[in-house]
Amino acid sequence: MIRRSLVLLLLPVASALAAQDKPHDSNAPIDWEADRIEVQDREHKATLIGNVHVRQQEMTLTADRVVALYTGSIANSQGNSGGEALKVQRLDANGHVVVTRPNEVARGNYGIDDLQKKLITLIGNVSLDRNGSVVRGGRLVIDQTTDRATVDGSAVGGAGTTGKGGRVSGRFVVDQDSKK
Repeated sequence: MIRRSLVLLLLPVASALAAQDKPHDSNAPIDWEADRIEVQDREHKATLIGNVHVRQQEMTLTADRVVALYTGSIANSQGNSGGEALKVQRLDANGHVVVTRPNEVARGNYGIDDLQKKLITLIGNVSLDRNGSVVRGGRLVIDQTTDRATVDGSAVGGAGTTGKGGRVSGRFVVDQDSKK
């Protein structure tokens, strides 16, 4: 009886974190806007500073600052001959990080979008809101291949702010049709 009740209790969790209709294409072009950019081409790093907005397909990332790590060269991506064109590998965001996907908003203090591994990790005061159901904790990992979201109560290695008491908390929205 307890096991069946637990399964019924977890159904809203599965619904709140369910996979989206189509998987995210991390190879799609990335558009961005910022107050300014600093490029260190030898280090393969571009830093976007101030009111940063990054968009890839239907996913948007906003933050105070985003560091884009890439291979290739900025000069080669602008049509200059020779060498490898620029390919972004990872985005490191900090300060008021918000990731918005269809029907989902995730927030945290710091964020990493690993485009190669197709993982988004948010650390510190994280929350995931999906259609009104909210989960809070210290670390959130979203696997863009499976759309599986995992929330831990504490941040990695003790860094960042943990969830309340080092635990995960939240609220699930009850389907109004089920009350009939």
